[in-house]
Amino acid sequence: MPCLNLSTNVSFDGVDVSSILSQLNSTLANILNYPQSWVTVSLEGSIPMCFGNTEEPAAYGEFVAIGILNPELNKKLCAEIALVLQTKLSVPKSRFFLKFNDIEVL
Repeated sequence: MPCLNLSTNVSFDGVDVSSILSQLNSTLANILNYPQSWVTVSLEGSIPMCFGNTEEPAAYGEFVAIGILNPELNKKLCAEIALVLQTKLSVPKSRFFLKFNDIEVL
């Protein structure tokens, strides 16, 4: 089950968070070719965050998956998640960092 955890310093006042969660879930499921029921997304807002020595809109995320990640997929995931953050929360792509964690299957 892939899991995306995102934090941002953007306030969610007046923001339809459910639509963002739904769009991220759908985007990830489509890229990974997984059912949406396998994908988990969490999103936290109003988190104190400094990125590049400013507190302008920014986001940090971690994407965890089991044995599927590779550089090409990581690039695609990062670009699509950044696009959602930019369009829905006005977080510039240049102010978003995504950490990938590929868990090994034992």
